[in-house]
Amino acid sequence: MTPAAIDFGHAALRFDGAAHIMGILNVTPDSFSDGGVHLQTEAAVASGLQMLQDGATILDIGGESTRPGAQPVSPQQELDRVVPVIAALRKAAPQAIISIDTTKAAVAAACLKAGADIVNDLSGFDFDPQMASVVADAGAAAVLMHIRGTPRTMQRDTHYDDVVDDVCAALDARIKAAVDKGVQRHRLMVDPGIGFGKNMQGNVRLIKHAHRFGHGEHAVLIGPSRKSFIGHILSEPDPTKRVWGTAGAVAAAVCFGAHILRVHDVKPMVEAIRVAEAIHGAP
Repeated sequence: MTPAAIDFGHAALRFDGAAHIMGILNVTPDSFSDGGVHLQTEAAVASGLQMLQDGATILDIGGESTRPGAQPVSPQQELDRVVPVIAALRKAAPQAIISIDTTKAAVAAACLKAGADIVNDLSGFDFDPQMASVVADAGAAAVLMHIRGTPRTMQRDTHYDDVVDDVCAALDARIKAAVDKGVQRHRLMVDPGIGFGKNMQGNVRLIKHAHRFGHGEHAVLIGPSRKSFIGHILSEPDPTKRVWGTAGAVAAAVCFGAHILRVHDVKPMVEAIRVAEAIHGAP
């Protein structure tokens, strides 16, 4: 079963062909591998346009770091960072699909008004009780991610009876809660939350079982880019030197059923996907 296409009016996100790249555009000073790179609106917009040129289907704009131990920022500070970038990208690239990476309903509402199409909520609508209503009222799409705890606490307990079964059950519950509040079921995507409250082996298992999380009805997003489990496998402490390790994770995720890959390095990941899909689809 293939998830239904999501139509945004100016563009559609289809899942019956090649996997999509979601380019990460963090407008933050403290993200774990690219903090401070895109703080100026002009730099962020230029990077976003380059990602589109390199093959990204979706741009994911974030104004608050979610690295382990990250400190929260105020809604206004987050808005000041992301709204100008979203508005400028919408003007410069009218056909682009834009996502706002936030857990705050007020931020999501303003960003959807500024031109965002998708709300990417790492809490699965759990941190802000108004988030589902904002998405439902706007008729927007959303990514529901699994996390245990918060970014500040998520790595304190990474034990699961069965990480795949437990994450599946948690995401199913978040989908039901969102639909019960009026969000259109076919506009929901899911993300098992690589690195968010999981250990190295848990992350590897989630990627291997990517096909299970959407039950064929919801597109599955996998976000392995430059993360610590790759550093652990490669004995590489520098996140910026994990590009080829990320490519390995991306290729595996595609072969195991992911529909969207959220990454920092768009061009090499587009190439990794093309090769992985050619091999996976060979008779």
